[in-house]
Amino acid sequence: MTYIPAKERYDTMRYNYCGKSGLKLPAVSLGLWHNFGGVTLYENSRSMIRKAFDLGITHFDIANNYGPPPGSAEENFGRILKSDFHGYRDEMIISTKAGYYMWPGPYGEWGSKKSIIASLDQSLKRLGLDYVDIFYHHRPDPNTPLEETMGALDLIVRQGKALYAGISNYDPEQTLKASRILKDLKTPCLIHQVRYSMLDRKPERGLLDVLGQEGIGCIAFSPLAKGILTDRYINGIPSDSRAAKGGPFLKPEDITPQVMNKVIKLHALAEKRGQSLAQMALSWLLKDKRVTSVLIGASKPEQIEDCVCSLKNLDFSKEELNDIESILSDTK
Repeated sequence: MTYIPAKERYDTMRYNYCGKSGLKLPAVSLGLWHNFGGVTLYENSRSMIRKAFDLGITHFDIANNYGPPPGSAEENFGRILKSDFHGYRDEMIISTKAGYYMWPGPYGEWGSKKSIIASLDQSLKRLGLDYVDIFYHHRPDPNTPLEETMGALDLIVRQGKALYAGISNYDPEQTLKASRILKDLKTPCLIHQVRYSMLDRKPERGLLDVLGQEGIGCIAFSPLAKGILTDRYINGIPSDSRAAKGGPFLKPEDITPQVMNKVIKLHALAEKRGQSLAQMALSWLLKDKRVTSVLIGASKPEQIEDCVCSLKNLDFSKEELNDIESILSDTK
């Protein structure tokens, strides 16, 4: 059936300016990772994209190697764009990345000019697009001069293959240096994509300060700590869960008694706020004005809807913040 987006899709979504740019991103963005590749049901992926857009999510984030297999998430999203969103491209922010391993040989990963430009050319073909809105360098390269990597991002923007440049997984010092290089090139760094959640607060140790200082937006990936900050594991590890299947990203040993003690207490606090644990975890990140958007993953449309409901309650009392801080700092 022909897809017709919901008319009210922009009524309840919150849109934040990305750093000091004129670009607004939805407070909740959708990451197209493991549930959008070639081993998943295409129609389910398609349903999730439709649901997200109906809820006002305009930002869809991919990378060259997302799948599995690598590249298949871009291919599937390209199919969905062609079949359902042909007339809505200008309402969408589409981002992709390069930097992690994608193809064999010396040019299939990291941050050389050769690797980055070749990767984006491949991504555009898989997506069926002339340009992406944001193109990221996915991780720092210890062996390529940062000037070369940032120069490649600048060239890509000047060529019109991307509208904005971004970085991901850079530490505060690397971020500051990258930002200064890009500013000198007159292609400012728009955004930094960083792992950030209640259970992983490393960005608070300097990175958020650099982003605020430099006028760079922040989008938090893994905001639910790979699903731990949901109701999924409160009563143990379900047999059909990601942790039980022994995948490379969430393992049973990640769900320790100490972690679960925190999760159970956070869950109780979320209930008092009238939220699910996932909703509170997202709201807690978005309370910081330096955080432009939270990047969620999903395996079904209902999960996307639940996450967007976090925007109904973004305010925390001083007492709530103190309680959360006490829970997160507990070492027992």
